[in-house]
Amino acid sequence: MSPAVILSTYPSKEAAAETADRLVRLRVAACANILEVSSVYAWQGGVERESEALVIFKTTQESKDALKRSIEETHPYQIPEIVEIGVSSVNLPYLEWLADSTS
Repeated sequence: MSPAVILSTYPSKEAAAETADRLVRLRVAACANILEVSSVYAWQGGVERESEALVIFKTTQESKDALKRSIEETHPYQIPEIVEIGVSSVNLPYLEWLADSTS
């Protein structure tokens, strides 16, 4: 058993919270942190500046594919950000909780 961290941005804190709640209830994520961020990005030949909500999903390697599919299937953006961050170390009690929460 090993951890996985998946990032995705949403157009609002409300949209992020709805998704986070659903994915934790489905047990494909054990936890989701939601941060309000200012984003600057290239889009259709221009540069956009928007307020977004960044969600940091915590899950296991075993559940990460289901989590990514769920994000992709329901995301409001035309091209959703779904980024996996490598985790090189995690404390054992947290890892056990993570596994228990996603199985």
